[in-house]
Amino acid sequence: MLQQTQVTRVIPKYKEFLKRFPNFDALARAPLSDVLKAWQGLGYNRRAKYLWTTAQQVIMEHGGKLPSDPAILQKLPGIGPNTAGALVAFAFNKPVVFIETNIRSVFIHEFFKNKRFITDKDILLLIERTCPAEPRRSREWYYALMDYGAMLKATKPNPSRRSSHHSRQSQFEGSNRQLRGAIIRILAATHDTTAAELTQLIDFPMRRIKISLTRLTKEGLIASAYGRYRLA
Repeated sequence: MLQQTQVTRVIPKYKEFLKRFPNFDALARAPLSDVLKAWQGLGYNRRAKYLWTTAQQVIMEHGGKLPSDPAILQKLPGIGPNTAGALVAFAFNKPVVFIETNIRSVFIHEFFKNKRFITDKDILLLIERTCPAEPRRSREWYYALMDYGAMLKATKPNPSRRSSHHSRQSQFEGSNRQLRGAIIRILAATHDTTAAELTQLIDFPMRRIKISLTRLTKEGLIASAYGRYRLA
């Protein structure tokens, strides 16, 4: 939920989501449409589907328990090396090396003061050298790094802008992200609708709406029958 979404938006949705789906079994058994409805307000709806399909795989392949091995976690939908590392550090409190935006800011600020185009490879070497070797300290260490990084970005020019991996998030207004989110939001509030009906509710051209409907259908987020669309 926190990927590219502000903490203040995530906290209430996180609590609501856990109340609705308190465990992997509840999430895996729920219709995808219910998961997408619960996800409304967070954006990037494919993350909700990743979480839903991950819950199903955890039930079917791992006895209902999340694996603590980063290599196994990366085989689950939507989980890359850094998400896997974060899960192992925070859920299992095991020493593991990973990077995210706040951690990146701390190491650039502390170790690369006058440099630009710093790579994550260079930063990961330092994270590996500084990560506590003591058992059960990983979670505390990463909490501190992320809090420090958030403070830096609130009080100084964002150090991550000097990273070779930095890119500005594209403008939301008028974007495909905005359109896709609007379509999902409308379908979450209605049983089904047509492309023509969507043009009356969304200020986007019919051509772009149809393209988004096709892509959302291919991704399995929505379904269509006889020219009408609904949540999958």
